[in-house]
Amino acid sequence: MSTEQSLAIAAVDSLWDAREELIAGLVRVTPTQIAALNHDAALCSLLEASITENIVAALNFIKQGIDPDDLEAPTAALAYARVLAQRDVPLSALIRAYRIGHSLVLDQAFARLDDLPPDDRVPLVLVLVRRSALFIDQICEQVGRAYERERERWVASRSGVRQQWVNELLGGGPVDRAAAERALRYPLDARHVALTLWPAREMTSFDLIAAVEDVRAHAMAVLRARATLVVPTDEREARLWLALPATGGSQLERLMAPEGTLLHATVGRPGADLAGFRTSARQAAQVKEILTTRLDGTRTRLAGARKRDPRAGRTHWVHYAEVAPVALMAGDLPAVHDFVAATLGELAQTGPRGATLRETLGTFLTHHRSYAAAAQAMNLHRNSVQYRVQQATALLPDGAHSLDDDFHVRAALLAAHWLGSAVLT
Repeated sequence: MSTEQSLAIAAVDSLWDAREELIAGLVRVTPTQIAALNHDAALCSLLEASITENIVAALNFIKQGIDPDDLEAPTAALAYARVLAQRDVPLSALIRAYRIGHSLVLDQAFARLDDLPPDDRVPLVLVLVRRSALFIDQICEQVGRAYERERERWVASRSGVRQQWVNELLGGGPVDRAAAERALRYPLDARHVALTLWPAREMTSFDLIAAVEDVRAHAMAVLRARATLVVPTDEREARLWLALPATGGSQLERLMAPEGTLLHATVGRPGADLAGFRTSARQAAQVKEILTTRLDGTRTRLAGARKRDPRAGRTHWVHYAEVAPVALMAGDLPAVHDFVAATLGELAQTGPRGATLRETLGTFLTHHRSYAAAAQAMNLHRNSVQYRVQQATALLPDGAHSLDDDFHVRAALLAAHWLGSAVLT
């Protein structure tokens, strides 16, 4: 037996005699330092069982020199990970608990170094750090896999029931509202706002679940919602409803993409009761169709030009209020194409120049035909805006007379902006 192993056995024997105190300290400290693990008595009891079995397994692993490949996570540790997955507790909280336990065990071991000869201290520290790190890595990997499997299973089973109820609610027919509210744990008599969420780039189903959860928490905080409901539409899309507070403004204009999100989002208007639940979801779905049409058109155009999409991976959050007129038109794209072509004439041509002129003319009209306001909005010189507006106006079928009543021009510019090549010439 090596000197290092002999020292490790002596250190573990000392820790074994103090294991009850060590376990009690971890049971007390862990929920205090990690709020997400401070739950009811039943879960705290399972936490204690997990800590107890992990401490015993760790001490045996160090003392007996067990091969890391033969190490298996304790039954209570796996059970605790699965329960946390069912309760929507983040995996990061569980992993942090293991790091806290690792640190506390090493602190207890190092506190006994003064009793050793100086030449034995460094070898003991090295073996304890190395072996304990191997234990933590192996156990965290195993409980992490157990958590992810249970999370996917739990979400899938729960989502199936939710999806069935939501389909009935959105179907428009008679529905048992009280039963639906109990099954969904969501109030249907509230003011609702609905979002449609989908990834801006490829991601796993587990990453999508985590990203949707981040958006749900963000939106709930911004809107001060009193309840939320998340229902996956499929493996690539999810719906989110938020029940808005009974009093005060909805603050919907403040609902923007949280930093770092990888999800596109479209947002319906708030609506009351079951009708609002349905209408807001329908509006979010309509906006998604518009946004995907625009994004698909951009990708197709750039692919034809063999260029890389500069917006690849970038997320877009669009509210129904931004595109409401287009949403009313988008159901008949050929008709919208004819309207845009007839209204804008040569200004409806594809290409970067046309896009620049349309954007400038649209900004000019939105700012009540003020060159100064449009220049400020576009961060351009006033003369540049005036020159572009003159060029854009010259391309309209009736020139400047097309702006005598600019309602149709503004509608056509809005459709061209959001629907892109699908309605341009």
